[in-house]
Amino acid sequence: MSLWDGSMHDSSTSSGMGLSRNELESFVCRANDVIDIKLVRQESDLENNKTTFRPELTHQVFGETENIFGYKDLVVKLYYTAGRLTTYLNMSYSQKVDPVRHEGMQADEVLKNIAEKIPPGFCTNIDDFSMYIPKEATFQPYGTLLHSYKRETEGGDRQFEIYKADMSIPGFREFHERLQMFVLWFIDAGSFIDVDDEKWNYYLIFEKYACDGNHRYATVGYLTAYSYYAYPDKLRPRISQVLVLPPFQRLGHGVELLQTAYRDMRENNDVLDITVEDPSEEFLRLRDFVDCMNCKVLPAFSPQLLQDGFTADMAQQAQEKLKINKKQARRVYEILRLEQTDISNAAAFREFRLDVKRRLNAPFRKESSYIEKLRKVLKPEELVVAMEDFSVENRQAKLEEMFQDNLTHYKRVLDRLAVA
Repeated sequence: MSLWDGSMHDSSTSSGMGLSRNELESFVCRANDVIDIKLVRQESDLENNKTTFRPELTHQVFGETENIFGYKDLVVKLYYTAGRLTTYLNMSYSQKVDPVRHEGMQADEVLKNIAEKIPPGFCTNIDDFSMYIPKEATFQPYGTLLHSYKRETEGGDRQFEIYKADMSIPGFREFHERLQMFVLWFIDAGSFIDVDDEKWNYYLIFEKYACDGNHRYATVGYLTAYSYYAYPDKLRPRISQVLVLPPFQRLGHGVELLQTAYRDMRENNDVLDITVEDPSEEFLRLRDFVDCMNCKVLPAFSPQLLQDGFTADMAQQAQEKLKINKKQARRVYEILRLEQTDISNAAAFREFRLDVKRRLNAPFRKESSYIEKLRKVLKPEELVVAMEDFSVENRQAKLEEMFQDNLTHYKRVLDRLAVA
């Protein structure tokens, strides 16, 4: 950590030595902009800028500001062999802050900060790393093959495979240690999991590609799910982490991965339903999209029944056939009902809006008992202040805001359903 915290807001000098704010700022860079990540398939990838991608998040390594202090023209190289994820870490720069010339300022320990997060045994010499690239020819995916599919791209058809693995497979623990580093770069508030807990399930995507007349595999992404206990004798898997690496995004891999994990979990008769842990907005759209696609084929969700409101049959069929819990089934119903609603018809759209708001209003109804408790313990003048947050106007404004947020999200899901 540097001694400078970036808190100066003018061009004044520091310690009377004439060190200006501008000079200090010339040694500051955004970590997101200087970390080059590669998934290396062949040696030519090392010098190919098209194979480079960068992290979306760096605060778990470099702090909330996501800044690095102490270098000019900094480039951090974090390279992985495409399949096995053998790792290379190094950095270069044109100038480093000098404590003697720059009033004791210390540069951030960039490599140390990253090295503390990645497993030991990584390469720091590019020649040593290059020696591992040909060894990718012997790499095979871990686990049991569950699903394979193709994607048509400008470069031709590409083949992908999804596997289910566990920590009993030789080499998988070490592979997962390298793989989970991507969580810190691409999942907000992401954290490493306890791999010694046998209740974790791992689903992995690999691309199967041709190289030198043979097939090799590249790591694409993965999903983890934890099997919680559900009373009295069932399991409730909770999806925790879902990540498709940037070079493979926008090709529908998230859908394939989630559907494959769903199918595998549903085959277990002990599974009651499948939940999700703190989903991001992006994953929420993915989940809603997949669940809507799956529910569309259920009789209870047929278009002619959607206008009659959410029913017990919908909840039951979603749970029994797809392991979708009642809360999520209601959400799917609202999206599919919107699809069947003519929003240009004021009366029809009003019915839809009121139906959604009845659900959104449920938490507010619980406030009535809370308000009665306040009346008993607060003085009249204190009660007036406290009641401002519970006014009819505030409640209506919050309900409308929540409805509009849901409507925007639902429309995005329906746009994707229309394309599908």
